[in-house]
Amino acid sequence: MANSAKLISERANFQRALHGWYRVHHRKLPWRDAPSLYKTVVSEFMLQQTQVATVLPYFARWLTELPDFPTLAAASEAKVTKLWEGLGYYSRARNLHRLAQAVAKMPVPPRTPAAWRELPGIGPYTAAAITSISFSEPAAVVDGNVVRILARLTAEGRLFRDGTEAVKFFTPLADALVIGSDPGEHNQAMMELGATVCLRQTPLCLVCPVAEFCAGRKSGEPESFPRLKPKQIEQRSVTRIWCEHGGKLLLRRGHAKARRLAGLHELPEASDLGLESPDKKSLLAVKRRAITRFQITESIYRVKPTVVLFKRIAKNSALEWVPLKHLDQVTLSGPHKRWISELR
Repeated sequence: MANSAKLISERANFQRALHGWYRVHHRKLPWRDAPSLYKTVVSEFMLQQTQVATVLPYFARWLTELPDFPTLAAASEAKVTKLWEGLGYYSRARNLHRLAQAVAKMPVPPRTPAAWRELPGIGPYTAAAITSISFSEPAAVVDGNVVRILARLTAEGRLFRDGTEAVKFFTPLADALVIGSDPGEHNQAMMELGATVCLRQTPLCLVCPVAEFCAGRKSGEPESFPRLKPKQIEQRSVTRIWCEHGGKLLLRRGHAKARRLAGLHELPEASDLGLESPDKKSLLAVKRRAITRFQITESIYRVKPTVVLFKRIAKNSALEWVPLKHLDQVTLSGPHKRWISELR
């Protein structure tokens, strides 16, 4: 706590060093060029759990197709998810769509973090980012990057159960540090510092604009902060089926109410076809992906359609034959889009 109090007492000098660095060294990003509320909202949704380099082409395509809230609100869900295809966590796209529909009906957009948190897909971090950048609301953003910065600045040694607990702990300090500043610039500077200098591994302390305020650097072990309990990774195995017939590929469409894969297409699982153990000689590929705390191994087998199989497929409304030449017209999950392209 002593280091936190000291940092707050030096707030003006800290802000001066951080903001001066940001004005000179910040990355040129499209949502910062001629910024608007809509650009800020779209970028914040896309950047959740996704790297900037990945987001850039999606953002450009999105702004071309859906340039404002009314256009997005009027778009079909199919178009929205297709434009999002490959970014993952598709609930973000659906929440953004619903948010646009809500905002388009309002005489003016809300301006406070509390009002934004009433909208779909908006949590404390996103509400603070949007309102501070667009309306200069003095609300601090606190995510993993900001937690890392504050933990190092204060050399906070406590062991946190998870990131959520760490965010809750550091939010009062983050709120204190935003006072008296341009909140939008301050928050973007903190995010930029965490993304480009105060890295998780091998932080660039020699070029850090706030190194003189950092107790973690003075300790000689900045990488030891923050202290988080290791995540428990669970291993899962899935058997997938590659089945072609008449120039068509068999796919499974996610249930409309599914949390992650609603409306998305993937290769079917063996259980969808009543298959227990495909011939090991028909193995096409073994692929891996991670979803939250799960590490998933997916073994893909080629299966030839039979009369029995056709009957099973006909009884399962989630299964459909998609012409290979029309695969680009359906929305595939990111990993399956890549794997199907490779296997073809």
